Amino acid sequence: MELKLNGKSALITGASKGIGRAIAECLAAEGCHLHLCSRSENDLKSAAEAITAAHDVTVMTHAHDLSKAEEIAALAGAVGNVDILINNAGAIPAGRLLELDEETWDNGMALKLHGYIRLTRHIYRAMTERGSGVILNIIGSAARNPGPTRIGTSTANAALEAFTIALGKESPSHGIRVLGLHPGGTRTERQEAQWRRRAEAEYGDADRWRDIMPNYPFGRPAEAVEVGEMAAFLVSEKSGYSSGVVMEFSGGL
Repeated sequence: MELKLNGKSALITGASKGIGRAIAECLAAEGCHLHLCSRSENDLKSAAEAITAAHDVTVMTHAHDLSKAEEIAALAGAVGNVDILINNAGAIPAGRLLELDEETWDNGMALKLHGYIRLTRHIYRAMTERGSGVILNIIGSAARNPGPTRIGTSTANAALEAFTIALGKESPSHGIRVLGLHPGGTRTERQEAQWRRRAEAEYGDADRWRDIMPNYPFGRPAEAVEVGEMAAFLVSEKSGYSSGVVMEFSGGL
């Protein structure tokens, strides 16, 4: 399917690994030029080299800590007037309310919740001046399936869903679409490492990580590239009448 993304420009945060990296690769395959952001300059360099080796696109990298307002402003100034923003940076540690101290809670919210909102504010302003653009927030299924052992993630994700829907109801009047995507369990390097640690702790054998995976639909977690392909569709003209909606991508859970 031709998504008509050739020549567009996109800023992707949390882009050096996992879902962000998969989204970057899917957009590059469609001819989209990229700005990749994460905290790790070395990981960004590796991602950019792999993507430009495979696709005829321009890739710029930006190493920033998006929990800090001044670094978000610097990133927005560096990328300029992009066509697409994909907010993806941030993971809040698991834990119950009394297991998460205030510093851990505040740091998680600063990166994911406030980071998404702050960067959106900068890019949305530029998009309104131009009269076009797409913003996609990669959020997470805990927004609709909150649990006490991931109370921080549940809280931030629910807030980001509301933010996405609210802004997406206004944005079409400026020619902009604002959308969200809730991935469920997804196989990434980070997630597999967590499963391996649990398998080592429970069985004394990290290679038994598949034995401690949850009972996922279809007998497996989603692959990061599947999330990337859905993200590419949502930001494309093929999804051009959608705004103010958040799509569940959890296999039916």
